[in-house]
Amino acid sequence: MKAKMIHENLHVLDLDASLAFYKKALGLVPLREFGPEDGSWKIVYLGNDTTAFELELTWNDGRTEPYNNGSDDTHLAFAVDNMDEAYALHKEMDCIVYENTEMGIYFITDPDGCWLEIMPLQKER
Repeated sequence: MKAKMIHENLHVLDLDASLAFYKKALGLVPLREFGPEDGSWKIVYLGNDTTAFELELTWNDGRTEPYNNGSDDTHLAFAVDNMDEAYALHKEMDCIVYENTEMGIYFITDPDGCWLEIMPLQKER
């Protein structure tokens, strides 16, 4: 049997803030979305033309308590083609939370506090 990874899901409190963050910080844009007509919840799949892997954001109307999307060790990693450009953008956005200069990587957080690893494209595992 072979299994192909296709998406990762994160629950978000403010869908608009999350969509804006992922577009600005990582160039991810909505690919498709769905939810009931009453607007009680919405799922939006984000992606780009670099990979077929998608990020699924789930939003529930009326939710005020933060979601537990895992600890800081549970994270998504993004390989970028220009670390200096990415670092400057993330520094400007004030979303860098941890730097490991020895490994040449750093972490940013999204509006819900999820850690996202940023690494050079050539270090991709």
